[in-house]
Amino acid sequence: MATVIDDTKPKAADGTLRRYLWLGGKVALALIATGVVAYRLWFVPVSVQRHTVEPGEIVVEVMGTGTLDAHVKATISTKIPGRLKKVLVDQGDTVKEGQEVARLEEHDLVHEVEVEEANVAAKTAAVDRLQAEIMQSKAILAQATTSEARIRRQIASGVGSQDELDRAIESLGIAKAGLARAEAALVEGKRQIVTAEKTLDFRRARLEDAVIKSPFDAVVVRRDRNAGDVVVPGSSIFAVVATNELWVNAWVDESAMAAVRPKQPARVVFRSRPNQPVAGTVVRTGRETDRETREFLVDVAPEKLPEDWSVGQRAEVYIETARKRAAAVIPLEYLVWHDGQPFVFVESRGRAELRAVVIGLRSRDAVEVLDGLTAGETVLAPARAGTKLTDGQRVHKP
Repeated sequence: MATVIDDTKPKAADGTLRRYLWLGGKVALALIATGVVAYRLWFVPVSVQRHTVEPGEIVVEVMGTGTLDAHVKATISTKIPGRLKKVLVDQGDTVKEGQEVARLEEHDLVHEVEVEEANVAAKTAAVDRLQAEIMQSKAILAQATTSEARIRRQIASGVGSQDELDRAIESLGIAKAGLARAEAALVEGKRQIVTAEKTLDFRRARLEDAVIKSPFDAVVVRRDRNAGDVVVPGSSIFAVVATNELWVNAWVDESAMAAVRPKQPARVVFRSRPNQPVAGTVVRTGRETDRETREFLVDVAPEKLPEDWSVGQRAEVYIETARKRAAAVIPLEYLVWHDGQPFVFVESRGRAELRAVVIGLRSRDAVEVLDGLTAGETVLAPARAGTKLTDGQRVHKP
């Protein structure tokens, strides 16, 4: 007869034991980890960097990126068609208002002026001749008037005849008509002189238009034509910009719209001279926001341009929107956030103490603390990137 051995109870006991050992191991590991954390927190100091709170100045700036452009610019062209005889300036040259920059072939224009001057002279001579004719007509009229009066007196005394009187009256009428005709011719001659003089003025103006001048003090940024080219009104010979109104057209995020105003000071950093910022002033702000980038245009006038400037070059502007002196200022990296609220770590008896603060102005790398810190206190931040401080943690002594 076979004997059956029941080993169920011992196996169950072994499983329970293993379970207890596993739970005990987890508890032990948790205790060890807690002990390590507590040891590091309370006994192992952490390397930190320190900043002593002292009154200082904080400047708030808004940054924008744009290009250098001219507020006043023009295309120099010709008023009349013609062939360029001379081109007197080149790209990069500085010109003054009214300075000759190019000249058209002017031989035909000079000839037209000479023809009109001769025409005016001829019309003037004709008027002089008409004035002499008027004097003659007046003399003839005076003689006819005297003769007609004399014959009338003779008839009255019974000496003259009616035929003589009729001839005298006829001669008087002819003399009057001759004078009227001469006066009308003189008026017409003077009118022709006026017309000829206006035509002469027009021809002279066209001759003057052969000399092409700069409309204002400017720099030639582009030359489009050479001597010998045929030009017509509207075609570009030069592109010029006024040097007294060169602005940086910067695009600024629309969130800064309420803070940016004309006449605010600014810094302009040209990419060709990144280490030489130039002082500037906000001239005007745009009234249209780009629908894609959500930025608006701000024009900043630099006080001085670098020697190697060019229209269209890139630049960054930093517009000062607020400034406060004697403020409690700390570097931005010393500020920490918990649940959306600002805190700092303050050194207290060799440990990091977490403290809530109230902040004010914020610049790119600093923040103003309105409440929660006093002058002379030391705030802490981890010395190594990636590490964090906790409330009550020991720190290395300075």
